[in-house]
Amino acid sequence: MTFPWPAASATGIGSFPGDDPAETLRVVLGELPDLPHLPELPARGPGADLTGRTAGLLVELPVALQPSGWRFADRPGRDLQRARDHLARDLDALEEQAGDYGGPFKIQVAGPWTLAATIELKHGDRTLKDAGAIRDLIDSLAEGVRVHVADVRRRLPSAEILLQVDEPGLPGALAGTVPTASGFGRLRAVEATLAEEGLGRVLRAGDAYPIVHCCARDVPYGLLRAAGAKAISVDAGLIPTKADEAVGEAIEAGIGLFLGVVPGTDTAFPSARASARPARELWGRLGFPPARMAEQIVLTPSCGLAGASPGYARAALARCREVAQVLRDEPEG
Repeated sequence: MTFPWPAASATGIGSFPGDDPAETLRVVLGELPDLPHLPELPARGPGADLTGRTAGLLVELPVALQPSGWRFADRPGRDLQRARDHLARDLDALEEQAGDYGGPFKIQVAGPWTLAATIELKHGDRTLKDAGAIRDLIDSLAEGVRVHVADVRRRLPSAEILLQVDEPGLPGALAGTVPTASGFGRLRAVEATLAEEGLGRVLRAGDAYPIVHCCARDVPYGLLRAAGAKAISVDAGLIPTKADEAVGEAIEAGIGLFLGVVPGTDTAFPSARASARPARELWGRLGFPPARMAEQIVLTPSCGLAGASPGYARAALARCREVAQVLRDEPEG
């Protein structure tokens, strides 16, 4: 098994506190030298949030912000331009701060099913309700991701790009628990084969190393693998023992595991060894050789760090790196 990251790597999920992309990149590059990522700064407001940021990548599907959230629009407007401006500033800062970087580098976009569950159609229903609108969204997102990855490659010509597709809304779409626009009903469940096909198109579009992040309890590991994910990012605290078989099958198949072990909001840190315990216990339950752990597992915060203080966020990245080193140096505890 070979992975694009070195053993004992750590990275962030995506979001970070603050509103200065250059300063945040300096922190990320300094604290995560083996696997840095492009930080997202939702504190800047609409267009810097998960949905708005990715909606800005959509091709020929403009969006606008309404009191209820993002909605498809007839023509591009100032909300869409604001989202694109935020990303352009981030990419300019990235090129300035890391243009000569030569290792693995991770970027993040929202996945098609999360967008379909959050962006509304022009008349107000969620996109997830309309099969034709879903197809258009997937086509548009796949093309937008292709262009975005190419732009990042142009700015980081020596880096290997990892594409993380965030799908917090996928389990709800599969289970039929996504509420209607009114909130009084639930939208029909998406068929697993359709979900796999749509996600797979986006994962393949960028021709980058594909990762799927899902911070939910019911992560569909088999579906994510079938869609083409080569790594799966989850919160270690949300992995139920009933998922052991699916997680074990993924690990056996050579899938990387991005494991969230450090809280995403301000709290007192346990020791690095204590933070490593969930990874060791999972690995031990599944019966894999301890020596493989630091190669196949990447340590992360439990989820994004947007709700943390700047000092805590920086310390959380440093702690993730320390825990990863514990897994390498003391694999058996």
